[in-house]
Amino acid sequence: MPGLSPARGVGVEAGRAAVRLARLPVDMATDGFGQLIGLLGRATPWRSTGPGDPPRTDSGIPVLLVHGLADGASVVPPLQRELRGDGVGPFIPVTCNAFGPDIPTAARKLGDQVESACARGAGRAAVVIGYSLGGLIARYYVQRLGGDAYVPLVITLATPHGGTATALLAPAHPLLRQLRPGSELLVELAEPAAGCRTRFVAFYSDLDEAVIPAARGRIDHPDLKARNVLVPGVGHLTLPLHRPVIDEMRALLAAAQVTFACVP
Repeated sequence: MPGLSPARGVGVEAGRAAVRLARLPVDMATDGFGQLIGLLGRATPWRSTGPGDPPRTDSGIPVLLVHGLADGASVVPPLQRELRGDGVGPFIPVTCNAFGPDIPTAARKLGDQVESACARGAGRAAVVIGYSLGGLIARYYVQRLGGDAYVPLVITLATPHGGTATALLAPAHPLLRQLRPGSELLVELAEPAAGCRTRFVAFYSDLDEAVIPAARGRIDHPDLKARNVLVPGVGHLTLPLHRPVIDEMRALLAAAQVTFACVP
C-alpha cells in the first residue's frame, strides 16, 4: 500500500482526533463546553477546603488532588475516597477555573496551596496527584517554579505531557492552545531541568480518547526522574478510578509517607 503524503497524513490524524473527541462521554463534552462559554475571561479563585468544612484529623503527608478540564465532581471525590487510609492525608482537593488564563498562572496558584499545606503539616512535604490538565499544572509547578522543594512526588493520570491532537480542534483559548503539540509551553517544559528533585509517575492509556497519540501521555525528559506506566484498554475518564491504578497509587502514597515525612 502506498504511503500517505504528509498533507494527507495530517488530515487523517486530525480526522481520527475528531472521531475520538466525538466519542468522549457527553457529560465531559457538555460540561467543558459550558465552562468555556460561561467562564472565558472571568477569574474563578482556587480553593482547597473552606471555613465551613469539618476539621481534618489526618496526620500523614498532605496529598493535593488537581482536576482536569471538566471533571472536578466526577473524578476527584471518588478518587479521594479510594485513596484514604494507611495514615496518608489530609487529602486536599484543589479546584480552579478550568479555562483560566494559562497553565503557569494555574501552577502558581497550586504552589500557594502546596506551600500552605506543607506549613500546616509541620514541615512535611506534599504529594500532588494531577488528572489530565491537572497533571500538566503540577508538572509546571515543580519543574519551572521551584515546587520540587516541597513536592518530592507527582503522580499524573491521563495527562497530555506531549500535547494532544484533540487540542488542535478546540477553540483558540490561550490555555487550550498550550495543549497543542509544539506549543510554547510544551517547548518550555522540554528545556533542561537539571537538579529537579521531584519524582514523577505518569499513568497513561493506549485507549485514551483525549490524549492523542497515546505516547503523548508519557514523560520523556532526560533530566526528570519519571516512570511511565501504561494502562491498557481504559479510557480517559476511566483511568483514574481503574482498580489497578488505584492500588498502585495507594502503594506509592504509603511509600511516600515513610520516605518523605519531612522536607529536607
